[in-house]
Amino acid sequence: MKVSDYMSATVVTANLHDGLRQTYIRMRERDIRHMPVLDAQERVVGIVSDRDLRRPSTVDVGPDTIDAFSLDDTVQVEAVMTGNPSVVTPDTPLRDALDRFVTHRYGALPVVGPDGRPVAMLSAYDLLRAFQDRNRA
Repeated sequence: MKVSDYMSATVVTANLHDGLRQTYIRMRERDIRHMPVLDAQERVVGIVSDRDLRRPSTVDVGPDTIDAFSLDDTVQVEAVMTGNPSVVTPDTPLRDALDRFVTHRYGALPVVGPDGRPVAMLSAYDLLRAFQDRNRA
């Protein structure tokens, strides 16, 4: 089995300079939890989750310090995204992708083509569908 057998072909992206609020709204409208972040050449340079947008790790600077946070567009996606994300290709064996999910506790991985541009997403839910299919046999 390959990533292409289970990846979600619809990919919704964010740009480095998109505001947090507009990105969060886009996620809610499309019922997704992860978005690849693209540079000016439309290559994947980061990934942002709905959790990153709701309460960025930059807000909690220490165990006794809590900064105020308001979800607005004055902060850009670049400030809260995970940079240099792990990616897979459609031809990546599904087992290899699963190993990355388990080892690194990923919720999703961008699927990229040879040019580094996103073609799909692979989520933990997609892996659960693969598990379900395999156990039906």
